[in-house]
Amino acid sequence: MLLQLLQQTRVKRLFLVGDIIDVWALQRKMYWPESHNQVLQQIMRLAKSDCEVVYIPGNHDYLFKAYDGLELADIKVSKQHYYTTITGKRVLMVHGDQFDEEVCFGRFYAKLGDHLYDLLLFLNRSLTKARRLLGYPYWSLAGCIKGKIAKAKQAISRYRQAVVKEGLKQAVDVVICGHIHHPELRQEQGLIYANDGDWIENCTLLCETMDGQLQLRRWDERLNSTVELAAISLLDQPQQLAEKVA
Repeated sequence: MLLQLLQQTRVKRLFLVGDIIDVWALQRKMYWPESHNQVLQQIMRLAKSDCEVVYIPGNHDYLFKAYDGLELADIKVSKQHYYTTITGKRVLMVHGDQFDEEVCFGRFYAKLGDHLYDLLLFLNRSLTKARRLLGYPYWSLAGCIKGKIAKAKQAISRYRQAVVKEGLKQAVDVVICGHIHHPELRQEQGLIYANDGDWIENCTLLCETMDGQLQLRRWDERLNSTVELAAISLLDQPQQLAEKVA
């Protein structure tokens, strides 16, 4: 689905907000199917064309953080990235793993959460195969279960607060992040919190439109295209947050 999106979408800039290559998983077991190779080749083709590609490594692809400030195959690598929208709003882009200490409920819950999430993803893959055989579209079991667990909802809220706090500190208008596999677009404490979700369970992305909107979109398998989940007009936002906190 991600390959389809990359092949049929024309963008001026493509921002990869971390965890693109799961180095952690590859260290445990080597698994690299042709579909993964096709996705990376398509990204590199875009980078060699007229598309600017910026890669912000996360915790699963932490090895690439050592290349901060360099270019790999025409792809710019940066630990964090600043971008100005066509409406003049200042955007901070981070993966979000730097906020783990502010979110974590303790070592036990962190380890338990990792193991449970791996189990959820396994069940998610199995359910997806079964639904396809029956002619049903993609649906995220993992996302549904996470939304009903109190500790998970608390962790998502703490993470959002930590990201917004950093945005206020850096005096930006928008913070774009990933990491927690929970797509969300909302206004919080005078700035825009935008989490692009993932392509493991949610198949979501953020995009800036030419008419000045920031949109959260999800891939729809039935349409072979994306559908809008939420949108915020950047034209309606007040000028630089720095003016408000100065």
